[in-house]
Amino acid sequence: MKALDLPFKDKLYRFALNIVGNTYDAEDIMQELLIKIWNRIDQYNEIENKEAWCMTVTRNMAIDKTRNRREASQDISDFHHLRDSDDTQDKKLEDAERFGSIMALVNQLPEKQRMILHLRDVEGYTYQEIADMTESTLDFVKVSLHRARKTLKDELLKRNFKKYEA
Repeated sequence: MKALDLPFKDKLYRFALNIVGNTYDAEDIMQELLIKIWNRIDQYNEIENKEAWCMTVTRNMAIDKTRNRREASQDISDFHHLRDSDDTQDKKLEDAERFGSIMALVNQLPEKQRMILHLRDVEGYTYQEIADMTESTLDFVKVSLHRARKTLKDELLKRNFKKYEA
């Protein structure tokens, strides 16, 4: 038998991780997805856009897993690593605090906005692909992304002004 090849499996994993917030659940979702595909390989081979189908199934499984846990928020700050090892400790601490602040703001966004922001700005999907994956309209995706970005921008500006006023 031929091994199952998913060239976009890293995207699927990151997407699941973004929703569930921990590596164990994201890995479980990936395993469940592969089993689902393997058990229905003939049907899977007939799917025209396999990546979009897999993203939709991954999203649904991740949301189900999150609902089962009943956790209200997710924190993905543990998954960010600074690349420049030449920075001073002060610079590293400042960057970590800044990133933590941004991630705290992102995690306060409504679930749909957070998901759409991730799919567009991290994964690079088009508006139409996101609409298909999230089973939303194109207008809803555009409005949600605009609102998420505006909320983040307004909050960041508000925090920076407060910092300089002190």
